[in-house]
Amino acid sequence: MIIRTHHAPQPSELAIIAQQLGRAPRGIEAIAATDGEGTPLALRMAPIVDGKPFPTLYWLCSERLKVEISHLEAAGVIKALEQRLKEDADFLAAYHQSHRDYVEARWQYMSAAQKADVIQRGYEGVLTERGVGGITNWDQVRCLHTQYAHHLGQHNAIGQWMDEVHQIDRCLP
Repeated sequence: MIIRTHHAPQPSELAIIAQQLGRAPRGIEAIAATDGEGTPLALRMAPIVDGKPFPTLYWLCSERLKVEISHLEAAGVIKALEQRLKEDADFLAAYHQSHRDYVEARWQYMSAAQKADVIQRGYEGVLTERGVGGITNWDQVRCLHTQYAHHLGQHNAIGQWMDEVHQIDRCLP
């Protein structure tokens, strides 16, 4: 079961995330989604991390999901998806909408101070034009992990397809 939460991480959750990532987490603004047991699945990230733009709004932290999705990538699913995007105008339109939603959410989640910092540093274009995971070409799929993290935090056409076709969501408690 997937629960969209968007809450500030608690110390116990930060400890779980550090274990999942194998390092102390940086740039986390919220837990975007948890499983039915409360284990963090996806994180919502800050727009600037360590002084640099961080266009990846949603970050997948679940080890179980990372492994499942890595198997799909290794099986060549990205190439198949890109071919489908070329052939299916409705799917491409839904995918483009996912990118637009991602860009809009990234900007809306920023505080006024963050927006001012982004603009002052000259990062506005990076954070208002790049899509899911920071991708510039919205007709391509760079990483299924970032697509699925977006799906967990909001909605994403590729993530929905992964659930429908590959039952990724069924590997969760």
